[in-house]
Amino acid sequence: MRAISLRASLRTRLLVWLLGGVLLLGITGGMVVYRNALAEADAFFDYHLKETALFLRDQPVEYQFPTPIPPNDVAYDFVVQIWTIDGRRIYIGPEQAVLPNSTAIGYSTVNTSGGQWRVYGTASPTKVVQVAQPMSVRRQEAAQLAVRTLAPFALLMPLLGLLVWLAVGHALQPLQRLAKAVKARRVNALEPLSDERLPEEVQPLVHSLNDLLARLTAALDRERAFMADAAHELRTPLTALHLQLGALARAGSEPERTEAMGKLSEGVQRAIRLVEQMLALARQEPRAEPVRTRFALDELAREVAAELVPLADARRIDLGMSEAQSAFVRGERDSVATLIRNLVDNAVRYTPEGGRVDVAVERSARQAILRVMDDGPGIAREERERVFDRFYRRPGTRSPGSGLGLAIVKASAAAHGATVALGEGAGGRGLAVTVAFPQD
Repeated sequence: MRAISLRASLRTRLLVWLLGGVLLLGITGGMVVYRNALAEADAFFDYHLKETALFLRDQPVEYQFPTPIPPNDVAYDFVVQIWTIDGRRIYIGPEQAVLPNSTAIGYSTVNTSGGQWRVYGTASPTKVVQVAQPMSVRRQEAAQLAVRTLAPFALLMPLLGLLVWLAVGHALQPLQRLAKAVKARRVNALEPLSDERLPEEVQPLVHSLNDLLARLTAALDRERAFMADAAHELRTPLTALHLQLGALARAGSEPERTEAMGKLSEGVQRAIRLVEQMLALARQEPRAEPVRTRFALDELAREVAAELVPLADARRIDLGMSEAQSAFVRGERDSVATLIRNLVDNAVRYTPEGGRVDVAVERSARQAILRVMDDGPGIAREERERVFDRFYRRPGTRSPGSGLGLAIVKASAAAHGATVALGEGAGGRGLAVTVAFPQD
C-alpha cells in the first residue's frame, strides 16, 4: 500500500483507498451481522429449549415414550433425556451416545466428543427432564440468516464499485482539463490560467501557478529590458573603440600613435568596466535556491575597503573605516560584497581628488546598518530615485561610468530584504548611502 501511495496516480490511490474501504466495511459489517444473528439464534433456541423442557416436565412419563423419528431431520435437532428422581434414565430420544448421563438445572453448555451442546434441565417431584441441542445447528442457522441478510448488499457491491469508479473519474476531470491546458500551451504563453469550473481544492494550485507565471513574466521582462539596455549601452563604447583603432591606424608619427594608444586603452578599460558591471547586475537577478550563510558585515566591509585602497590612493582620497561595530547578516556573501564594492567605488570615483570616503557599520536592535559617506558633489533630492535606474547618468557627470552601480546596489539589497536610502554626507556635504539589513 505504501508503494502505491507514493508512486501511483491520484486516480489509482483514490480507487484503492475507496474500494478497499468499502471492502473492509463490508467484511466488518458481515462479521457484525453474523454475531448479531448468532446472538438472536441463541436467544431464540434457548427459549425453545426452556419451553420444551417445561412442557415435558408437566406431562406423564408414558406420553414421552419413543416414537418413530425420521433420521437426519433438522426439525428434530433437540435431544430429550428423562431420569427418575433417583437417577435412573427412563427416556432418551432420539438416541444420542455423546451426551452425559446427568444434567444441571438451568442452562449449560456441554463439551462432548460430538461437539458442543446447549442444554437446559428442569426437575419435578417425580423426574428430571433435559433438553439439548447441538451448537453447530445454531451456528448454521446464524450463518444462513447472515447470508440472507447480506445477500442484497453483496449483489450491490459490484454496482457500488462501479459508482466509485465513475465518481472518482468525474471528480478528477477538472485536473485532467487543467493538465491538458498547461500541456497545450506554447513556451511563450504566460497568461494566467482560468480558474472557472474548477473545484475549491484545485483553485489554490491554479492561483499558485498563476503567481509563478506572473513572477516568470516579470523576470522575462527584466531580462528583455536588460538585454535592450545592454545592447544600447554597448554600442557606444564599441563604436568608440572602432574609431580609436582607425585613429591608431592613421597615426603618422610616434606621438600620435602614443596618444591614440592611450585613448584606446582608456576605451578598453571603460568597456571592461561596463561588462563587469553588467555581469554583476545579472548575478543580482532572482535565482532559485540561493546559498545563504551567516557572516559578519563589518569584516566584509573592511575587506572590500582594503581592496579599493589602491584606487583611492591613486586619486589621493582618504578611504577608511570610521566605525565598525560587530553585526551579522544572513545572505549571499559575494552579493553583499558586490554591493559594498559598488558603493565604495562610486564614492571614490565621484569624489574630487584630495577628498574623503568613510565606511561605517553600525548595529541596532534589529538591523545591521552599512553607511558609505563622501564629500563629493552629492545628488540632488529630485534625482535620488532616478539614479537607481539602469544606465542612468546625471547630466554633466564627468567621471567615467556606466550608470549601473546603484542599480546593482538596489538589486542586491532587495534580494536580502534590505533598504537603501540616500542622504547628505557629514556636514551637509557630499552623499551618504545607508543600507539597512535585517540582523541575523
